This record gives sequence, structure tokens and C-alpha cells, in this order.
Amino acid sequence: MAEASKKAFVTGHPIKHSRSPKIHGHWLASHGIDGSYQAIDVAPRDFAEFLRTLQANGYLGGNVTIPHKEAAFASVDRRDQAAEEIGAVNALWFEDGKLWGGNTDGHGFAANLDQFAPGWASNGPAVVLGAGGASRAVIQALKQRGVADIRIVNRTLARAEELRHRFGSGISAHEMSATDELLADAGLLINTTALGMQGNEGLSADPALLPDHALVTDIVYVPLETPLLAAARARKLKTVDGLGMLLHQAVPGFERWFGIRPQVTPDLRALIVADLVPKQ
Repeated sequence: MAEASKKAFVTGHPIKHSRSPKIHGHWLASHGIDGSYQAIDVAPRDFAEFLRTLQANGYLGGNVTIPHKEAAFASVDRRDQAAEEIGAVNALWFEDGKLWGGNTDGHGFAANLDQFAPGWASNGPAVVLGAGGASRAVIQALKQRGVADIRIVNRTLARAEELRHRFGSGISAHEMSATDELLADAGLLINTTALGMQGNEGLSADPALLPDHALVTDIVYVPLETPLLAAARARKLKTVDGLGMLLHQAVPGFERWFGIRPQVTPDLRALIVADLVPKQ
């Protein structure tokens, strides 16, 4: 009897915008794997039942995105260290009959910078704009890579303080009014807010205030060059866009479900960039 096709998924609510099926579909085709990766829209009220029926429905695991990452964190049997540190789960798999939850967002952030700005972690103090879920993954990655001075700037100081308490030493919390002063000696500027996303124009910080050696990156990837990155490029600073974080965070899950560690290649990037262009 032929071996059953391997199945994985991404779930969120809504989910039709997800590029993950294109990413994993590209890798499945490239490696000639008999498998599938589909987007499944699951409302929050149905999420617990969805998890309970995963194995019965033949799934090896999958990805979890907004708004289910915290619910997944609370629902799994076991969690990896990254998920524990971040407080959210974006990848699921089965191991010894247990449902495991991991978080690959921090890996994706760091691997993107490794690809386009090798040695980035030694660049100096980091200013992180925003204190939402994405900033947790960024801070986890920064700490793992040994960045000793991480400055969180947020409109609501209490949210930044929460992350300072969560991640401990080397973290400081600041109000937006402190941004200009904090940039003066910063080697890394990272935007984790929605500012700069299509329909949400604006500049979250002024790259003109950064030292000449600074690196600027934005986790927003629609548009690929945000106003922040454009301003940094005009200032002749090194910039890295946010698309690579999406591509690299997908690697560990694919390897877990399908048994091959895929590569983030120029072909894959071009495929997803083409998909970012608004359809006429």
C-alpha cells in the first residue's frame, strides 16, 4: 500500500492572506515530496477542537498565526525553550504522542539578518520600536545572540515594562518621547510596529539620528521598502527588509514535518516578492 501523503497547515483567522502555502508549496515541489500544506481558517471558539482532531485528520503539524498564538501556547502538551521565552507558539508537531509547540519567529528574524548583514549582533545597542507580540520574538533573538543593551520604545510604557520584566537583564523600557536620544549611539534600529505598513504610513523613528555604522530593519514587508527603510537608505545606512523573517521562520517547521531542511533561495524570495505586488 502506498504511503499516505504528508500533511501540514497554517491556521489563523482570517488566513486567506497568508503566503505560507506558497513558501511550503515551493519547497514541496522543489524536493519532490508527496505532501501538502494548506491554509485553514479557524475561529477562536473552534481552535481547541481543531487541535484535538489534528492527528485524526492526518496532520503531522502546522503553523499558527494571529489570533491563535497565545491559545496554542496554553493548549499544547510541551513547549520548546523559544516558545517559553516568547510566550507564544507558532509551530506545532507531534513527538512521542504529545503535541509540542515551538516558536520560530526569533529564528526567522536572526537568520534574515545573518543572510543580509553578517555580524549584525555585534553592532551595538539595539532600539526596538513596539512592545507587541512580534517584539517578543525580536528581543528573544537579540538576547540569544548576545546583544547586551536592548531599548524598548512604546507608546504605552507599561507594555514595554512588561517585556523588560519578562526578559530581564540588559533590557530597558522607554516612552516614545525618548526615541531621539536613544538613537544617538544605537547600532541596531528595529521596527516591530504596524507603522509603515500599506495604509498605515508614517515614520516610527528618524534614521538621520543614528550613527553611520547603524543597521535598520523592519519586520513589515508590505511594502517591501517601508518609509523607515527608505529614509535609512537615503541616509546611506545598511537596511534589511522584513520578508526574510517570514521566509526563514518557515524553515524549522518544514524540516520537522517533511524531513528535509529547505533553503531560502533567491528563487523563493522572487516568488513571494511577485505575490506582494497588488493584483490589477
